[in-house]
Amino acid sequence: MTQAEDRKPQSDEARGVFDPEITSEFALPDGLAVLRAGAEPETTSEFALPDGLDVPHTPVVEPEGSAFTPPRTYSARHAPPAFTPPAGIPVVSLIKDLPWQDRMRTMLRMPVAERPAPEPVHKAEDEGPAVPRVLDLTLRIGELLLAGGEGAEDVEAAMFAVCRSYGLDRCEPNVTFTLLSISYQPSLVEDPVTASRTVRRRGTDYTRLAAVFQLVDDLSDPETHISLEEAYRRLAEIRRNRHPYPGWVLTLASGLLAGAASVLVGGDLIVFVAAALGAMCGDRLAWLCAGRGLPEFYQFTVAAMPPAAIGIALTLAHVDVKASAVVTGGLFALLPGRALVAGVQDGLTGFYITAAARLLEVMYFFVGIVVGVLLMLYVGVQLGASLDPDAAFGDNNRPLWQIGASMLLSLTFAVLLQQERSTVLAVTLNGGVAWSVYGAMHYVGEISPVASTAVAAGLVGLFGQLLSRYRFASALPYTTAAIGPLLPGSATYFGLLAIAQNDVDAGLVFVSQAAALAMAIAIGVNLGSEISRMFLRVGSADKRKSAKRTRGF
Repeated sequence: MTQAEDRKPQSDEARGVFDPEITSEFALPDGLAVLRAGAEPETTSEFALPDGLDVPHTPVVEPEGSAFTPPRTYSARHAPPAFTPPAGIPVVSLIKDLPWQDRMRTMLRMPVAERPAPEPVHKAEDEGPAVPRVLDLTLRIGELLLAGGEGAEDVEAAMFAVCRSYGLDRCEPNVTFTLLSISYQPSLVEDPVTASRTVRRRGTDYTRLAAVFQLVDDLSDPETHISLEEAYRRLAEIRRNRHPYPGWVLTLASGLLAGAASVLVGGDLIVFVAAALGAMCGDRLAWLCAGRGLPEFYQFTVAAMPPAAIGIALTLAHVDVKASAVVTGGLFALLPGRALVAGVQDGLTGFYITAAARLLEVMYFFVGIVVGVLLMLYVGVQLGASLDPDAAFGDNNRPLWQIGASMLLSLTFAVLLQQERSTVLAVTLNGGVAWSVYGAMHYVGEISPVASTAVAAGLVGLFGQLLSRYRFASALPYTTAAIGPLLPGSATYFGLLAIAQNDVDAGLVFVSQAAALAMAIAIGVNLGSEISRMFLRVGSADKRKSAKRTRGF
């Protein structure tokens, strides 16, 4: 027996619990004792704890749950003290007698934690509100408002009011140009419920808009208990309601609007009739294109051609009329003032995505009008029509005629917007006041047209908001038609005529002036609305704090 074989039984005995035969070169040397703790005989992870470090292990198996599940270290009985700001938490109280628009708008501009909780109401559903159905009703109401041209903030306020009327206070509505969504979270430890709806069809019907506002007002009234079934029934009736004015009345209103606009810029009786005929022909062609399924861009293009063609025909026939007034009157019936005001209002209130989409829609409509008028003007220039872009419209020192024309324009504009008959008189007077202020500042006071337009539009917005608060309705029927006399039809026409005659620089100057007038109208209307709200006491611990938004940081 060799010396190595003599030592082998002794080393095996020294190794004790290890295998009697170890052939690996990584075997532990004799005399080295390693403590083994744990169930695993060999730890191979590089993240294993080093020897000698005693860390207590509490194996807790948490079930997979919601992200809103409280952590396991939280105890409701031994909760940490709540943080109180140095200035304290303001107590918010809202005046119940004011319209729901102001109360809901004030709460929407607050953080969720600072909103006052709704008072407990008892609806017809004894078992409590069915959350999915309430959200569906809210989205359907918001869809009608957004499709009718209402501003994004007012749509959110209406959706928020509907949810709160059924006790869903922890809800967050979100409105974009084509998508409505709302999320309701019952509590901090429960999963939120979210629903959305897409707005695919848009239409101008302020009678339907007023009916939806009345429904929201009734739902927000604590003394009126309307069940979900009753609310759905009324909403279905609103959808089925027919327009208050037939098609031939709308065509006639379009012609009268164009004729009244031509009188505003100095036209006479012949110009009035020519502009009315051109606008009515354009309206019928647009209806025909709509029936064939053509997009609105082509409808505006086709509708802009007849007034321009009639103006050029009168010039070629050497009729002693102002062809520019004929074309300008036809443009007044097409300029998208409603969409412009809504787009700028959304931008000023912080809804930038919706504002960008609305302004892009306005740009497409305007380009369609430009294409239609430019085609006719190019044809007229090639045929030798003497169209002078520097020609004056005529005698503008006719205040009584112009005030009457402005009121007729507002009246016909209200009919085209399918307004309720009860609001037509108020918006007609509002339009007359707007033109009176503009004429006094521009023609008498010789103030710039942009500043005069902004002030007149501000009064329109102010009176419109006051009238809507008196009627507990939307402000659109009282403001949109009243800004009709202020639309930049003449600047648009002269810009297009200069471009058609290859005078691009002068054309861009007129087009820029038209854009400035349009922005002055939109900003003035929104500013007048905000000024009216400043004098309406809504009830808040800190109004300006609730209206603050990001300032770039």
